[in-house]
Amino acid sequence: MESRVVSLRLPAPVQDVLLALFITVMQVQGTIVRNAGEVVQRPLTDLGNLGYVLLVVGGVVVAGRRRWPVPVFVIAALASLVYYSLDFPDGPGWLGLFVALYTVAAYGDGRRSLVIAGVGASVLAAGWLVAAADLEPRAAIGWVFFRIGAAVMSAALGESVRSRQVIAAEAQERAELAERTREEEARARVDAERLRIAREVHDTVAHAIAIINVQSGVTAHVLDKRPQAAREALRAIEHTSSRALREMRAILGVLRDDDGDDDGRGPYPGLGQVDELAAKAREAGLDITFQETSAPAPLPSAVGSAAYRIVQESITNVVRHVGPTRVTVTLNPGTEELEIRVTDEGRRAGPADDCADARPPARRPSDTDSSAKPGRGIAGMRERCRLLGGELDAGPLAGGGFEVRARLPLAPAGSRR
Repeated sequence: MESRVVSLRLPAPVQDVLLALFITVMQVQGTIVRNAGEVVQRPLTDLGNLGYVLLVVGGVVVAGRRRWPVPVFVIAALASLVYYSLDFPDGPGWLGLFVALYTVAAYGDGRRSLVIAGVGASVLAAGWLVAAADLEPRAAIGWVFFRIGAAVMSAALGESVRSRQVIAAEAQERAELAERTREEEARARVDAERLRIAREVHDTVAHAIAIINVQSGVTAHVLDKRPQAAREALRAIEHTSSRALREMRAILGVLRDDDGDDDGRGPYPGLGQVDELAAKAREAGLDITFQETSAPAPLPSAVGSAAYRIVQESITNVVRHVGPTRVTVTLNPGTEELEIRVTDEGRRAGPADDCADARPPARRPSDTDSSAKPGRGIAGMRERCRLLGGELDAGPLAGGGFEVRARLPLAPAGSRR
């Protein structure tokens, strides 16, 4: 059997009505009992039962304390001042007043409510003291000071409750803000990881497909005349596709749920693999040269991986859009940054006359087929540089050809965790 928790808490208006009835009864009955058998200066029945009316008004008005705290306090204060100014018998006729004073402080806005409570308590104290100027016996004036002290305590208690509610609300707001921030950070990390995987997949697939496309074209052209060259091109296709599959498994391995299974994963490529990259580029018909202006130094993994991908994407663009040409890759590692320049001489004047190198013409982005749509290569390289705090420029050269120049800080902002 399912247990259900039933809330017995009454609605706030009902609570206030019941409180008002209780206070009204206590004020009227308490005053009658306290003064029973004593001779009072003015009985409650004088002036048309005005004493009873003031006690009832001071209690009933509490029913609207949450909705109209200030008007309720003013009415209760006026009823108390009139009651004691007309010398009606003393008693618990101040219960409704103190509840109203507490409500003003507890449900107010802090500064304004405290001013109202302070001014009201001061006016009440002055009125009570004036009304008790000829009070006999003089010892009874102690009840006046009791009412003054109780009024101050009511306001202080209300302010204390209000402050605690404000602190609790601020704590709740901070907790909700922290939760939203954590969710936003988690979404941002997921988006960043998604973009990183997309870039890795793009670089790996684009380079492999470009090499395979060139080699398959070579195979189609020389299959009948030069079977040995066709066989070498097919081996290059096999090697390139195998390498691409290994890299894809390593990239997509991070998406696995079983963290303990590392099959298929491996370190991300870095500048240590540029020789293999150059070999594949040469198989695709590029005359590629690597230059280093100074002795290589160990690079942060993020920088090395980004540098490798930039060189890979630059070479891929040359293979796809230019065809056989001369490419120079210059690496200039400094003390604070790594500079990369990938320069090609552009498309050669015409197709080679040597039948031994019969290749299909390279397609340019201006070709009118589906492959002519601009890709994400340069944009992806530029995004990699920005993530590491670097810069990338790419554009045609004055004498022909194209150059990609990247600058990667050796202490990249994106590598800090």
